[in-house]
Amino acid sequence: MLTIKDCIALSDLTEAEIDAIAEHEHVPEMVAVEMGHCLAHCPGGADRIAHIIADDIAEACAHGQVTHAVDLMYTLREFVETHPRG
Repeated sequence: MLTIKDCIALSDLTEAEIDAIAEHEHVPEMVAVEMGHCLAHCPGGADRIAHIIADDIAEACAHGQVTHAVDLMYTLREFVETHPRG
């Protein structure tokens, strides 16, 4: 049986990236894994994920959640460094 951790590992995304998608789309973590996997492997998908994380940063800042915004900034930086965009 696959665990959620196994599914995240198969998505080619980190848990933080999956959490950002789940937060942005207001979906359960497993749905975010599926969305993230599809986006990570389709043309323009990396750009979409980067925009999702950036939107989450803006939302956290707008609500005074500074620590969460900083965590998301690290997530965005790691994502951009590890996933080709185009």
